[in-house]
Amino acid sequence: MEEKIYKPLIVQSDMTLLLETGNESYEAARDELSAFAEMVKSPEYVHTYKITPLSLWNAASAGISSQDVIGALEKYSKYPVPEMVKARIRQIGGRYGKVVIDKDGEGLFLRTGDEFIMAQLLAEKSVAKYFLDEPRGCVVRVDGKYRGHIKQALMSVQFPPEDLAGYAQADILDFSLKSVNGFAPRDYQFAAVRAFRAGGKGDHGVIVLPCGAGKTIVGIAAMEELRTETLILTTSITAVRQWIAELLDKTELTAEQIGEYSGEKKEIRPVTVTTYQILSAKNREEEQKHFELFSRRNWGFIIYDEVHTLPAPVFRITAELQAKRRLGLTATLVREDGLEGDVFALIGPKRHEIAWKVLEAQGWIAEAVCFEIRIPMPQELRMPYAVAEKREKFRIAAENPLKLEIVRQLLAAHPGACVLIIGTYLNQLQSIALALGAPLITGKMKNAERDALYAAFRKGENKILVVSKVANFAIDLPDANVAIEISGSFGSRQEEAQRLGRILRPKPGENKAYFYTVVSAETREEEFSAHRQLFLVEQGYPYEIIDGEIA
Repeated sequence: MEEKIYKPLIVQSDMTLLLETGNESYEAARDELSAFAEMVKSPEYVHTYKITPLSLWNAASAGISSQDVIGALEKYSKYPVPEMVKARIRQIGGRYGKVVIDKDGEGLFLRTGDEFIMAQLLAEKSVAKYFLDEPRGCVVRVDGKYRGHIKQALMSVQFPPEDLAGYAQADILDFSLKSVNGFAPRDYQFAAVRAFRAGGKGDHGVIVLPCGAGKTIVGIAAMEELRTETLILTTSITAVRQWIAELLDKTELTAEQIGEYSGEKKEIRPVTVTTYQILSAKNREEEQKHFELFSRRNWGFIIYDEVHTLPAPVFRITAELQAKRRLGLTATLVREDGLEGDVFALIGPKRHEIAWKVLEAQGWIAEAVCFEIRIPMPQELRMPYAVAEKREKFRIAAENPLKLEIVRQLLAAHPGACVLIIGTYLNQLQSIALALGAPLITGKMKNAERDALYAAFRKGENKILVVSKVANFAIDLPDANVAIEISGSFGSRQEEAQRLGRILRPKPGENKAYFYTVVSAETREEEFSAHRQLFLVEQGYPYEIIDGEIA
């Protein structure tokens, strides 16, 4: 008798997907679904995904066809996939590339193979205002100065364009990677660069790799292939200097060819590294001064590090930079402001992504074990919490003083570990740092002092660091193997991913990392914590829930 195979998926007519976690095919199904669907929620036994236009367009840009999506659903669905869902997938997924942006000797034009699509575009004022003349059949001239705005407008009417217009001639920067000390990009890093280049149709788009997987190396390898003057945007002055150090260590570029453009230095050189904050000035005059950085040299390539943090002012200037090659690097495309569509339009589609668990299995990042420790609210805070406004409830719960005792217990459970204690609220961080006799790093600290504390941690002189949100991004602390999160930014999935990423560098020995989130039980903090964990659960990191015992 043939053995019956139990499939883990239910496909619903509203484009939501229900995936049973206890099924033996769960992991395989999860990995395939993540290529074209977004996770919505993740209770213990059934995870919910949603197929959206953006998720299908990202899949299409990576070469996953509508039929591939339908095939994956049919492969894992225990019931027939609704015909309505199949039709919707074909309709939405098939829209990617129906409109193409291209150029010739006369400038920029839109073309499509369907006269009805062109008629639709002509009827859409948000798109048609960029037309320079009446369409000639399925082709229309557009104003090249607004290439980015045109792409945003096309996205808004559900016709994500394929941009084949190419790039302006840029100044050459000829250099090569160093091969000393056995350094060479890993196979998956080369694969990411190949996907970014897309066989001549690329050189714009986003690469998604786990924290600790070497996104900087991907950027450097792409630079070495393109060999053009490059502007690198990142999240902090610490990250700026880490990029510069990696460029000097991994390439034949000299210190005279690499510039730091920050609050402390204003160097503009063939490779210039700056921060998003510099370009997000407080007033129009200052903003215009810094935006001139984009025109001071003939950049051929712009790298957006941690592209999911790209602030609105930089989005504005990015709309004008469509003739430049553009690479976004991130561990997660989740944006809490909902601007993933603008990242798609202005930087480019997701070109390549590798599941965190895949690289973990290969030993390129540490094996992470995640726990949520729930503790009670102290008696004296229960009434203030009960009568507080919603936002204040979260802060009262987040600053629960009983968390200190849990931190002490976790430190005792990991003797000799390199521990990051991460939080959001300054008063809470100060009191815990004082109680533990540990150094505290916040955004108010001078860069030199901050860098000295990071260096002492790397050398093992300090085994414990208490850090604020300033350590969420692009901080290279390879020996950190325990993170204790005592408070967060409400329900930010992005932040949760970044914080876990601080401890994912590969470790000698067992190659394990431990991530603890301490939350106040039966409070708003517990609700937000569940939302924060969505991204990590999607990547295959289930949390073990522990009831904390306070002695």
